[in-house]
Amino acid sequence: MKRNVILMIFVALILAGCTGSNKYEGDFSFEVEDFTFTNQDGEDFSKSDLDGKFWVANMIFTNCNTICPSMTANMARLQGLLEEENIDAELVSFSVDPTNDSPEILKQYIEDRGGTWDNWHALTGYTDEDISQFASNSFKAFIENPENEDQVVHTSQFYLVTPDGNAIKKYTGDQADNMQKIVEDIQSMN
Repeated sequence: MKRNVILMIFVALILAGCTGSNKYEGDFSFEVEDFTFTNQDGEDFSKSDLDGKFWVANMIFTNCNTICPSMTANMARLQGLLEEENIDAELVSFSVDPTNDSPEILKQYIEDRGGTWDNWHALTGYTDEDISQFASNSFKAFIENPENEDQVVHTSQFYLVTPDGNAIKKYTGDQADNMQKIVEDIQSMN
């Protein structure tokens, strides 16, 4: 009798562990907070619009004079690779300078670097504090917009987010060879 009780407890613990596990494995698992921001067309865009899809997030701003141009060009490169491999994944660029990055400015910036809008969403329409908290809570990423400066300190990472809304991997966004790695990682989880 005692042996059966121990066996039932053991089986229950195994089953409990299985039901709570994430089916996508990565280097970490950060739940991305719900959001509704403004996209490049001036329309609301929410996290729920990404439900059920892999997506890759990054943080940029259009006045950046360091890594953002190469990161944006790499996101366009990633967009092309995803299309070549027929992978259904979305791209999301969050502006870290929402005061200056209007939807129209973001749209032109990304188009100038080869991006199209089939699966890419450029977001703004929040405060500096909002995006800083969102990035910290969702991606454990640091953003600082110093007063009286025109450059924003921010992460250069691209984040892979699963169809259930968890960021699980990051890649250095200004390194072109990482775009193929993102494609391979998505393929391995599909």
